[in-house]
Amino acid sequence: MIKRLFDIFFSFSGLLIFSPLFVVVAVLIKIDSKGPVFFKQERIGKNFKSFNIYKFRTMKNNAEKHGPKITVRGDSRVTGIGRFLRKYKIDELPQLFNVLKGDMSFVGPRPEISEYVQLFKSDYKKLLGIRPGITDPASIKYSNEEAVLYSSGNWEEEYKTRILPEKIRLSLNYLKKRNILTDLKIILETVLRTPGTY
Repeated sequence: MIKRLFDIFFSFSGLLIFSPLFVVVAVLIKIDSKGPVFFKQERIGKNFKSFNIYKFRTMKNNAEKHGPKITVRGDSRVTGIGRFLRKYKIDELPQLFNVLKGDMSFVGPRPEISEYVQLFKSDYKKLLGIRPGITDPASIKYSNEEAVLYSSGNWEEEYKTRILPEKIRLSLNYLKKRNILTDLKIILETVLRTPGTY
């Protein structure tokens, strides 16, 4: 209950504080390329309930239909403003709507698409007992994930066989010791890992 109240208060506050930035980003996205301001994608949430995750659109419209499901550094589908938004994690801000709605929490295992969840369903039965989050220990470790994948010859295979299993391991470890203080520490570490904040 404390965690949910924390999520509601700070997601609502964040949306109010960042509302001018939302307007600026929306205008820049529309100027830079054709398509909607927001990108939404189905992810698997608590108790395997699907929901749409929201982000600012950083790629060409319908780019997910013309390439791999994951993105690496130098991906030609990423727009000019999209590279900036990704670098400073601004594209993630619309997930505050997901937190306010109750789809997500500030801290929790990152939500994945159904295909990846099915590959590790037994692990996700444990992980999806709680709300997925905007950040978690795996997000901190792989804050440069696009660069890590770029060095691999097969991006999707690398993600499914090496990176995702490690993310799951870190998330399962988080479940064992999670509390409000741990969450606050993870939020602080996430902010400090974002370029331009230190």
